[in-house]
Amino acid sequence: MTLEERRAWIRLAVAVIAYGAYVVVVTIGADGRPLTDTSYGAALLWSVGGAIVASIVAETLLGGRSREIDVRDREIGRVGDHTGQAFVVIGALSGMLMAVAEWDRFWIANVIYLCFALSSVLGGVTKVVLYRTGMPW
Repeated sequence: MTLEERRAWIRLAVAVIAYGAYVVVVTIGADGRPLTDTSYGAALLWSVGGAIVASIVAETLLGGRSREIDVRDREIGRVGDHTGQAFVVIGALSGMLMAVAEWDRFWIANVIYLCFALSSVLGGVTKVVLYRTGMPW
């Protein structure tokens, strides 16, 4: 397994765990009340910040020795990032439309965060699949 493939696995796992933990914390925090009445800001910020720190720590501990990135790594990284970015655009457009429609801030923030998480997951899955199967061309 190359260093870049290991990094893709780490980021994929961290994204899933961080978003899952966020959903659990917010759901438990609702305690039977409507989700829009739930305090979610701190959990969202801790989840995002924790994911960033966890990725850095895991990549440092599990990354192994650094090496030059070859053409294959660059291409897989590019394709994975472009694939994942579709959800960033979807999240931004959704948030904008929800704001125009005057939806509750809870839903706007959570749709944007969900799309960021999906972007990371889709990009990570794409990279892992390409590392395992090879580039299609």
